[in-house]
Amino acid sequence: MTENDLHLPLSNGLLRRGFLVAGAAALSALALGSRRPAFAATVQTAGVAPAALAGFDNVLKTFIVERGISCAQLAITKNGKLVLARAYRYSDDPSVPKFTPTSLFRIASLSKHITAVAIMRLAQDGKLSLGASVAGLLGLPTTADARLANVTVWRLLQHTGGWDRDISGDYLYMDHTISTSLGVSLPITRDHIVKYASARPLDFAPGSRYAYSNYGYLLLGLIVEKVSGLAYETYVKQKILAPAGITRLRLGRTLKAQAAPGEVVYESAQSKPTVTDASGTVVPAPYGAFSMENRGPGGGWLASAVDLVRFARILDAPGTVLNATSIGRMVAKPEIGVTESGAWYGAGLWVRQVTGHLNTWHDGGLPGTYTYTARLQNGFTYAALFNRTEESGSPDFNVLSPLINAQIGKVTTWPTTDLFPRYA
Repeated sequence: MTENDLHLPLSNGLLRRGFLVAGAAALSALALGSRRPAFAATVQTAGVAPAALAGFDNVLKTFIVERGISCAQLAITKNGKLVLARAYRYSDDPSVPKFTPTSLFRIASLSKHITAVAIMRLAQDGKLSLGASVAGLLGLPTTADARLANVTVWRLLQHTGGWDRDISGDYLYMDHTISTSLGVSLPITRDHIVKYASARPLDFAPGSRYAYSNYGYLLLGLIVEKVSGLAYETYVKQKILAPAGITRLRLGRTLKAQAAPGEVVYESAQSKPTVTDASGTVVPAPYGAFSMENRGPGGGWLASAVDLVRFARILDAPGTVLNATSIGRMVAKPEIGVTESGAWYGAGLWVRQVTGHLNTWHDGGLPGTYTYTARLQNGFTYAALFNRTEESGSPDFNVLSPLINAQIGKVTTWPTTDLFPRYA
């Protein structure tokens, strides 16, 4: 079983399912007058893919052609050097603009290990105990379920806090339900989500099992703000991204008109009623059917593939952002132990022990977004980003990781030129 095979059923697939079951039934985007892009005869590329790494380049080209993906990126580092930085455009549609290896994508749940690094930095600086009660830190009421007092920062990081979206639903996709329940107008805020969730019992005893929780990472973002005294995005930019030499990352926005400079266009066949107001207007799923602002710490960041492999170096360079102790905490086994395959969810990352190395990986998915990143043995790290995700009728997206892995052993000579200065 590969890292990708293990993780996608737990995170990306369930994330999409949570979106699909929330609210009204999805309608065809064609009913709104939108259309799939006119696909080009060949895949257009930008950036650098050395001949020695042509196999990886061909994997991405084939992957997007078979799935009708118009925009993608791939970045690879070997022993800390950026050796491939590539952008792919498979469209002749003028509404799909040309872009570069540093254009921005919504990275969905890859945002979680950014938040986890921020939490680890606060603990490293002596400002936060990972064993602290979340209810105590944030002043959450425990009247609906006394077990809430037993939800610690550790348990949020490792998805053992007590919320199971297959039981109570994913609170980050329940905007209309929360608005009606609380009697507040759309769009709802993070505080509304917390108020709604805190009035309901947990789905299991904290620390007793794993259940992937976007809500848990919303709470971690609030903890960053409470402990640091800064807005979540401000703290991450100042304390995490700046020391790592990363300048492009930013939080995304919900509407297409609010897109960041250089951000790609997202495509989906899904459409749903908007969560931005009570009009009931049916909108393309990537633009208004969920709140990017509320997703922030667990799924709201924008980045390029180059940015993500640069961020991954934080775990390989103690002292840059985190010290060795904090990095060890990032990949520590949870109290519930490991899965049957020998992997475990650490702090914002899946982890597996291989000979002489701890491999880490994560995927992300939103309507209009599929993302994947992995740090593997032998100094190989990569990130791949796409502006479409797996939907009904599309080929399986889960095959990406094995396809990339199969190419690693075929490289006989790795490039030695570091492309990071070119894409600073």
